Amino acid sequence: MVSYTFSRELRLLTPREFNNVFQEPFRVSSPLFTILCKPNQRPAPRLGLTIAKKRVKLATQRNRIKRCCRNSFRLHQHGLPPVDLVLLVKGDISTTPNAELHKQLEKLWSKIKRQYLALQQSC
Repeated sequence: MVSYTFSRELRLLTPREFNNVFQEPFRVSSPLFTILCKPNQRPAPRLGLTIAKKRVKLATQRNRIKRCCRNSFRLHQHGLPPVDLVLLVKGDISTTPNAELHKQLEKLWSKIKRQYLALQQSC
């Protein structure tokens, strides 16, 4: 049976793991998000979130956005390639509805799959 949990193994936890992704990633973007991706040696993708106070002022709004991102990742994790992902917010998206966040993220997950396959074929 397929598990849809978001356990510690699926998270980027340390600054070292985040810095590794920031060095030579491939990027996918939408009007709301940028996701930096770097292939890993693990069997599953891992996610790290960075939502700056400069972009989204209220903690409750930042937490809502993180919840939406984690939930979307949790539901799509089995279709993603083994990459480390760092999700960045582009602007003030505090008033964006959850449905729009999920829609943007679904497009980004499919872009990640396509770019990862293209990257693997070029190597």
